[in-house]
Amino acid sequence: MKLHLLRVSEHAAGATDGAVLSEEERARCAAFVREADRDRYRVAHTALRLELAAVLGTEPAAVPLTREPCPLCGGPHGRPAVPGNPVHFSLSHAGDVVLIALDDAPVGADVEAYPTAAAVAETVSALHPRERAEIGRLAPADRPAAFARCWTRKEAYLKGTGTGLGESPDTTYVGSLATPAAVPGWELTDVAVPGGYAAAVAVAVARTGEESTP
Repeated sequence: MKLHLLRVSEHAAGATDGAVLSEEERARCAAFVREADRDRYRVAHTALRLELAAVLGTEPAAVPLTREPCPLCGGPHGRPAVPGNPVHFSLSHAGDVVLIALDDAPVGADVEAYPTAAAVAETVSALHPRERAEIGRLAPADRPAAFARCWTRKEAYLKGTGTGLGESPDTTYVGSLATPAAVPGWELTDVAVPGGYAAAVAVAVARTGEESTP
């Protein structure tokens, strides 16, 4: 697996024109009201195209991107992909941080800023019962970091499978403690990121006697 971590604030000035982005990407970028959101989108998607171009041996602007069918309903809103999957990738960004993961197998990545204590209290009920119990046993000051660890693992896994939040967050147990839980067919790993953020990646692993599927 190849991981690429970058700060938006360090790259925004060099990605101002969006020259390597597709017409659709430039339109989506322009639709953001806040300059910070436009910078984040532009930096993230420019970096993704540069990483994919290096693997594919083509120009960044020429990298073809598509959506795989949703594994739940078959609709065209599944995992982002390069046609034919010569490389699998996942992109996530939050605040000033962008995380890109590339692998030979289906992969998901997620980065999140720590939520407030109030946000944890409002959303912890969406987690798996064991995760809710784990976070509930912690001191209030430790809950935002634990929630962020849990949520990034969950998002990375769901992005890897292509289901996204089409699968309820309370279905698969990924854990909120220091070590990610074992999820059949997937390897979950926490990623070191700047303070105040949490990040994780999930990659499909081959099962004995068969090829792993998303």
